[in-house]
Amino acid sequence: MGRLAVVSLLLGAISCGGSSSPKPAFERFVDEWWAFEMAVDPLRATGVGEHRYDDRLPFVLHDSLAAIAAKRSEFAKRLVSIDKSRLDRQDRVSYDMLAVELDESIKEFEFGAERIPILVDDGFHINFARQPSQFRFASAADYRNFLGRLASYPRFSREHIANMRRGLEAGFTMPQVVLDGYGATISGQIVDSIPASTFWKPFATFPPTVTTDSQAALIAEARRVIGDSVVPAYREFLRFMEAEYRPRARVSIGASELPDGRRYYDWLVRKFTTLPLTADSVHRLGLAEVGRIRAEMDKVIATTAFRGSFGEFLSFLRTDPRFYPKTPTELLSMAATLAKTADGKLPALFGRLPRQPYGVEPVPEELAPKYTAGRYSGAPLEGTRAGAYWVNTYNLPSRPLYVLPALTLHEAVPGHHLQNALAKELDNLPAFRRHGYVNAFGEGWGLYSEFLGIEMGMYRTPYEQFGRLTYEMWRACRLVVDTGIHAKGWTRDQAMKYLADNTALSLHEIRTETDRYISWPGQALAYKLGELKIRELRVMATAKMGPRFDLRAFHDAVLRNGAVPLVVLEAEIERFTQP
Repeated sequence: MGRLAVVSLLLGAISCGGSSSPKPAFERFVDEWWAFEMAVDPLRATGVGEHRYDDRLPFVLHDSLAAIAAKRSEFAKRLVSIDKSRLDRQDRVSYDMLAVELDESIKEFEFGAERIPILVDDGFHINFARQPSQFRFASAADYRNFLGRLASYPRFSREHIANMRRGLEAGFTMPQVVLDGYGATISGQIVDSIPASTFWKPFATFPPTVTTDSQAALIAEARRVIGDSVVPAYREFLRFMEAEYRPRARVSIGASELPDGRRYYDWLVRKFTTLPLTADSVHRLGLAEVGRIRAEMDKVIATTAFRGSFGEFLSFLRTDPRFYPKTPTELLSMAATLAKTADGKLPALFGRLPRQPYGVEPVPEELAPKYTAGRYSGAPLEGTRAGAYWVNTYNLPSRPLYVLPALTLHEAVPGHHLQNALAKELDNLPAFRRHGYVNAFGEGWGLYSEFLGIEMGMYRTPYEQFGRLTYEMWRACRLVVDTGIHAKGWTRDQAMKYLADNTALSLHEIRTETDRYISWPGQALAYKLGELKIRELRVMATAKMGPRFDLRAFHDAVLRNGAVPLVVLEAEIERFTQP
């Protein structure tokens, strides 16, 4: 679709923001912008429960993105013209967050980030394969919408390939070293039998609202679309990756070595931390945190019967069979027990808890080899599935049980599930804030949740206490390693050695994590900086409020605005402490 056609489509999509609306002017502006964002990103729309675009996929070619960026620039200019001082408190927060989101999306286009639409453990093709579990299948119309989206996938995939070819020509690519084995994330969708496809799952059973005649027609169309459109598109992408992209991908690993890379990484540091920091200042902070946490680790080791050096203790943890699960079921069962134990302790720490439940599931098989130890996978509130705490059961000798309490607290509760589910239930906030995600806040909250495990009594042995510290050390090391790789010329081996020397992570996880930092510059900085800010605010509130301080009320105050930039959070907690 050409640029003029995209502009025409978008202008029609935002026509709902008419002057007849009784809402105040700022709210009408937010509604108009949000309607625009839903129209240009149907995948995001489906994910937040807006189903008008369920039969579509985004347009991602440069001309289309240029038209979208131009419209966002118009919104940014209109936002500046609004008198923020006349807005109420929540609208002022929305104003600040909208300004940040518009600026980030415009700059992302200016840097040409669409030329790298994949990560070492993620990508447009991986996200699309999750559609069957994220889509609404309540009627025949829903199924037809899903089939329309499937039919659009070849165009969507080819547009991404075209962008990646532009990246190859400019030297703006994923580093070659992290692409070993990447084909497995694609080949899992290349099937000979249609019923074996991930995309067939919704057609294996139907709700009673879909008649028998409709089922037969939908099944026939699904066989045709999956077989003739979706599978060939995945096959085409696999050929491109193996024959064209990976052989020509760049050998360097640092973001600063990309075209205009130093400025790009400086922006990523600010984007992911939401703070006015430099790579050098983050690196220095990381080194200081590594030293502080190491001293705490030494104290924990002293409480065990082990006698030897720090390095020998790490080797002991990595090799002793007692610390590792023997079967996937054992690992999942222990994760589920820990999650349920944490559930029971939440009322002591929070005044408000989410309604949406969550389950414990293995990481999908096709993702597991290059995936992290665990992750949270959210779900729409109006959907038919719960959130999911994913646990990686691949390569069990690399999945130490002593870190499982910290992982569970981070990914499930009181971490990502609790924070994300609560945000979606904040009916007093505009949709973009209920469904938005600010890495420094969300990942900072996840790491802070690991710290809360101390007060929850979740670390029962010195080894589990060391596991929590190794996870905190891991996040402190990220400050050093991410800036080392992307601003200071560190090699992949240098980064892996630093992690191996300072944490008890398995060597397999150290490799996958290092490759994650290489492929996703800046994101790893969010965790430690967000956690430090939340803990700093807790200390401040405790000192300022004295006997008035209530931990449950503090946590509710941190979470009541959804995910926000750290400077916004600081202002909100300052307000919370006032008499």
